[in-house]
Amino acid sequence: MGMFCFQCEQTAHGTGCTEIGACGKSVGTSDAQDRITYELMKLAVAVQDKRVDDDLPVLFMEALFTTVTNVSFDEAGCLALADDIAARRLAITGGADTPLEAIPSPADIFGQPGVEASCRTLLVLGLRGMAAYAHHASMLGRRDEAVDAWLISGMADASKHHEVADWLQLIQDFGMANFRCMEVLDEANTGTYGHPAPTNVTMEVAAGPFIVITGHDLHDMGMLLDQCEGTGVSVYTHGEMLPGHGYPELAKYTCLKGHFGTAWQNQQKEFAGVPGVFLYTTNCLMPPRDSYADNIYTTSVVAYPGLKHVDADADGHKDFSAAIAQAKALGGWSEPRMFTGMNGGSTLTTGFGHNTVLGAAETVINAVKAGDLKHIYLVGGCDGALHGRNYYTRFVEKTAPDTLVLTLACGKFRFNDMNLGTLGGLPRILDMGQCNDAYSAVKVASALADAFGVGVNDLPLTLILSWYEQKAVCVLLSLLSLGVKNIYLGPTLPAFVAPEVFDVLVSQFGLRPITNPENDLAVIGA
Repeated sequence: MGMFCFQCEQTAHGTGCTEIGACGKSVGTSDAQDRITYELMKLAVAVQDKRVDDDLPVLFMEALFTTVTNVSFDEAGCLALADDIAARRLAITGGADTPLEAIPSPADIFGQPGVEASCRTLLVLGLRGMAAYAHHASMLGRRDEAVDAWLISGMADASKHHEVADWLQLIQDFGMANFRCMEVLDEANTGTYGHPAPTNVTMEVAAGPFIVITGHDLHDMGMLLDQCEGTGVSVYTHGEMLPGHGYPELAKYTCLKGHFGTAWQNQQKEFAGVPGVFLYTTNCLMPPRDSYADNIYTTSVVAYPGLKHVDADADGHKDFSAAIAQAKALGGWSEPRMFTGMNGGSTLTTGFGHNTVLGAAETVINAVKAGDLKHIYLVGGCDGALHGRNYYTRFVEKTAPDTLVLTLACGKFRFNDMNLGTLGGLPRILDMGQCNDAYSAVKVASALADAFGVGVNDLPLTLILSWYEQKAVCVLLSLLSLGVKNIYLGPTLPAFVAPEVFDVLVSQFGLRPITNPENDLAVIGA
């Protein structure tokens, strides 16, 4: 089989990677992940209308999560997982095959974007993103029957032919299922670690040994902090772990010191020659440079050949003692080092989840009524390396002093170290958390709409989103399913969305590509 992968924003030539993934994924690994997807479809069809074991949705979570961009580069591990899924199916069918209606082989899952292929890809990539969120919630003991069922039924439906109207209905239904998944993850995070509180986070790295934790998984972060406490090893967040500083039950650890680096695409430069350990808990792993590869530990579904991996035991506990010992041996820097964000700032603020923002709702409402607050922008989503992402920096720079900027996900590293001042006692940039905290933004928007007696689309609120991979896809589909209109999307349009499908999104939801900050701000009229 030849490689064809167009699931992320950096896909080669804007059409698809065919020789090696722009992410560094090999042809063999790409084919193995297509086979995982194919075997999941066959298993989903095999169990339709059957009672399934409680662990089957977990298998779908882990397997779909494995296929998300920048998660697993381990061809052998992916092939073994595909074999396990096939064996599970054959045990259910008594050895009989399960042909798929519309997918003759793994190579046929993603085709050039005709309407049906485009709709199928939207659904499958959305399911991959939702699986990641469901996995995080599951690690904290939270599951939802409807979400579990959708992971399986969605893969079965994706393997069939449908009329365009039926595809669009499936995608809309999926969007609502993913919104419930994000709600469950919010319940898991806040139920375990408390509601985030506004927190100032330094980018200074203290002298002495340290571990940098990256990814998204708060459960892994909690275990690492618990094991580092009292050892003399400090912990710094990286990327989408920054919001961890806002959760009271994580912030209580004295070993949690600050934040290291900016967004994921800069890691090869920022991690080079650093005398510390790096722990990858979810996606955003880039092929490591030799100067720091030996300092990396992966866990969960993250995998790269030759890197050390930390598995969970039967009770879900992970032993990070080897990482802690290596951090001590490396020793860290002998003197404190101050780092800065992408705009020269050395302090970041996080912790403005829905509980905090709704606690200040009266201030926001009064500011709008008094004319002191003219507009709210949600500028969020994934970051990436392609040209054009400075749009988001420039957009935020050019927002007026009488506006607020809500943000979430790693796209915020383009501007979250800026000091834009305050409005009504609130910082003008409010970091709501990780990509899944789009749930928080919707909850805030809904509460404000209720307070003003209008619909969400009638608020002085505009969403300016950046996308990179599958979690951004599922978040966008949830927002569209909730009826949110006039979203600006960039820096490019997904290669897997056929023009006919995009036309539907434009006509029904007003979805529009970004142009330039000056023009878009003028169109928005704020």
